[in-house]
Amino acid sequence: MACRRAAPGVGHHAIDMGHEAAIRILTAGALVGLLGAVGLRLTWKEVQTAVRQCRFAWILLLNFLVVPALTAWMAGGLGVARDAAVAMVLLGVAPFAPVVPVFARLARADLALAAGLTAVFPLLSVVLAPPVAQLALRMVANVGPIQFQLLTSLVTLTATICLPLAAGVMVRHWVPGLGQRLLRPMEIISEMAGALSLGFVTITEFTSIVNLGWRAWLAMALVSEISMLLGWTLGGPTRGSRQVVALGTANRNIALALLVAIQNYAGTPIVSAVVGNGLLLIGLGLLHVGWWRLGRIQRAPA
Repeated sequence: MACRRAAPGVGHHAIDMGHEAAIRILTAGALVGLLGAVGLRLTWKEVQTAVRQCRFAWILLLNFLVVPALTAWMAGGLGVARDAAVAMVLLGVAPFAPVVPVFARLARADLALAAGLTAVFPLLSVVLAPPVAQLALRMVANVGPIQFQLLTSLVTLTATICLPLAAGVMVRHWVPGLGQRLLRPMEIISEMAGALSLGFVTITEFTSIVNLGWRAWLAMALVSEISMLLGWTLGGPTRGSRQVVALGTANRNIALALLVAIQNYAGTPIVSAVVGNGLLLIGLGLLHVGWWRLGRIQRAPA
């Protein structure tokens, strides 16, 4: 399968370095607060039990084999331009976005499972994403070997995802009174920071996002919705666990995809294409959360 090559000077522009730094700072700050607040709602036992009882092997295969292959096939089949196709692949090999626990809380899903898998999968991605990405990129684009700074990526993902979750759980365990007092202020501040970050990215990169083209939009949306369905199917016996696995499989880790894009394609349209496709995934995820919340309200007894 071959992808269309983007016409020179058409469709995308590279993210300005100042904008890139602002996006990373705003996003990291919002994620640390949101994930720390999620941790304040949980105990170690709840997280451990949820992860042990899930279908971990199936979820692993789904996210590092099926979804990357589906992404490459969809990008090639719809003739997505090269830069957008590379961005899709980088997202396709990076499961469980840090927003998954936040979406799970909003959807009243299994928050402990969401926190556990969101903490584990970025660490697995550091090892598994590079070789999987290399194979998938060969299917869709004539791209040379990608470089992956293992230590930098591991430190970044641990600091912005794993540590905030763990810190929240530890505060809840050791000083529950303080955790209870911190919970609501942290949620309010981090949600405001998240909204600011999302708005800033959308405004500054609006042209790049729009100019991804209908092929890229359609391909990424189809990948997201099929992944959502597959995650729901393999998510386990309860509605809450199915919602979590569906959300984690459909919402890819923009932070990891951006790390790889910046390490290999800094100053190119691929970086802005990662942002554009990632925003689409967030939007679709929010639509599903809203649908589930509406369904829960309608099922509630009068």
